[in-house]
Amino acid sequence: MTTVTFMMAKDIENDHGGDVALARVIFDIAADSFDLRAVCLSNHLTTGDAPRISADGRVIRVPKPPVRLPALVGNSVRTRRSVCHTRFDTDDLVRTLDELDSDVFLAEHSYMAESYLRSTQVDRSELVINTVNSESLVWRLTRGLPGTFEAPRILADELRVSRRASAIGTYDLEEAQFYRDRGCSTARWIDLTLPPGERAGGDAEIPRLVFMGTRDWPPNQEGFLEILRLWPRISDGIPDAELCIIGAPKPGATPPPLPAGVRDVGFVEDLDAFLGTCRALVAPIRTGGGVRVKLLDAASRGLPVVGTTAAIGSLEPVFGLTAYDDPDEFVERARAFLLDAELARKEGARIFDANADRWERRIPHRAVETLLSRGPVPVDH
Repeated sequence: MTTVTFMMAKDIENDHGGDVALARVIFDIAADSFDLRAVCLSNHLTTGDAPRISADGRVIRVPKPPVRLPALVGNSVRTRRSVCHTRFDTDDLVRTLDELDSDVFLAEHSYMAESYLRSTQVDRSELVINTVNSESLVWRLTRGLPGTFEAPRILADELRVSRRASAIGTYDLEEAQFYRDRGCSTARWIDLTLPPGERAGGDAEIPRLVFMGTRDWPPNQEGFLEILRLWPRISDGIPDAELCIIGAPKPGATPPPLPAGVRDVGFVEDLDAFLGTCRALVAPIRTGGGVRVKLLDAASRGLPVVGTTAAIGSLEPVFGLTAYDDPDEFVERARAFLLDAELARKEGARIFDANADRWERRIPHRAVETLLSRGPVPVDH
């Protein structure tokens, strides 16, 4: 059986976030066809929360070094790489990879390929990259002047490592085409959806919408501020209308004033039960990335979605969704779900059935297996 090693910047067993959630889905799918392990940069070693090697031997942890900005910038200048790609390349990780016996190494995020390319594995195995999201785009749009400076350097790094890979996967069709247009002929869209979950919406009698996302990720913070701006128009004249915000706030940020009807609930212990009381997920995202898993999660539960093109991305044709980039149209669609519980139930049932059908036909399974087998890129992608 082919052995595959995931290389991750977060701890697959103990960390959270959209990228980790999707990595777990890919990991679980791949377990049907491959012998798997994961090598993770982890903060849980120094705190004693997790062992270096998990009990089943499938997770190997390498200490994630703290950010020391002067040294990081110095190493970036010395190696002529972006700060982003320099940050996740460590000697400890290189040594760990050198000691492994694996046929394929999958880098979750392009920057996780850097240590692999410095290891002896280059001559002994094959590299596959899951880009997850375009870090260069996120930095350019959300990190001010430093992001504007770093974005071209990150993009150059993303293309450089991708040209060394045997296969490249993306969560967006346009991103895959971007890589192919620049000489990465193996780039493909990972047609990934989630297993069917507990059906949402059965108790959605309260006119309630939900925004989900950990706000330390800049696109989520951006979307959070946008939905606060739109909410007074969405809720205007609708008695008892609620908008609930799920997810940790941005560290260090001053909490903005919440309009009437908005509740920042943070962490929700029983997410299934809570989402069952919501009529739709709202995602007025302007920069794509971390929200994608929230939409996949919503579809798996049968929760309707009101999202922009950046939020929905390649999921638009998958679930028959419509993107609402115009603020007036976004407000109108969100109001429709608040005003009509039956509309929310019907749309939720439609998206739930579409997701379940894809899972039953094993479409996501074939996408993952083909990527890790370095199979041919489908002609329609």
